[in-house]
Amino acid sequence: MPTYDFRCRACGTTFELNRPMSESSAPAPCPEGHADTVKLLTMAGLSGSAATPAGGGGGGGCCGGGCCG
Repeated sequence: MPTYDFRCRACGTTFELNRPMSESSAPAPCPEGHADTVKLLTMAGLSGSAATPAGGGGGGGCCGGGCCG
C-alpha cells in the first residue's frame, strides 16, 4: 500500500498515511486533530544514482546514443 505525506496548515506537522491509491485524494486530518491539511508531492525512489545513471549518460536517444556527429 502506498505511503502519502501530508502537512497540516494549522500547526505545520508533517505526517504519513498508508492508504490505497483509490483514496489518495481523500482528506487526511493531522494527528493533532486539525482538518486543514495538504498532500505533499514526494519523489520516492528518485534520488542519487537511481535518478542519474553512472557516467551521466543518456539512454539511446540520438544525442545520448552516439549517432550525433
